[in-house]
Amino acid sequence: MEKLTDKFIWKSLKEGNLNAFSVLFESYYPKLHSYGLKISQNVAVTEDTLQDFFVYIYEHRENLSDLDTIAPYLFTSYKRFLLKVMKKNAQLKHTDFSNEVFVDVQFTPEELMTNQETESFKNKNLSTLLNKLPKRQKEAIYLKYYSGLKASEISEIMEINYQSVVNTLHKAIKSLKEDVSIIKLFR
Repeated sequence: MEKLTDKFIWKSLKEGNLNAFSVLFESYYPKLHSYGLKISQNVAVTEDTLQDFFVYIYEHRENLSDLDTIAPYLFTSYKRFLLKVMKKNAQLKHTDFSNEVFVDVQFTPEELMTNQETESFKNKNLSTLLNKLPKRQKEAIYLKYYSGLKASEISEIMEINYQSVVNTLHKAIKSLKEDVSIIKLFR
């Protein structure tokens, strides 16, 4: 069976096709759940808002815009949805959502784990280095390497232009390489 296109899935969803909704849910729930946990740091809030978000999408499907790619829309919309709920629940410290909002993604060694002991040591160091990056760089790294999104999709989610995404990723990688070089000097 050939892979369904985002455009087809979205169009079918808008027409009320429950199979399309099921495909959308199964495809994006795990990625949005991980992203939501990075933002809220609360499993219950993440799961509740994610379920509410998918219900909202289905209930308002007829009013949704046509899309060629689904991921940027879902990540951006869910991020806004979650931040709105968190703001309402007064769990978020800063309340100015009018400008850029960059979530403070935190990486855990478990996300980087492999079965080898030496890799575990490297991963703990990498998670420390990743967590030292500025918020914008951490979010871009997370979306690129842990959610598998393209720079063009990340630009939509983070609401910055494509070149800014490329530059942000470049700065993050450069910073990580410099930190790794420093660590190697002291071994």
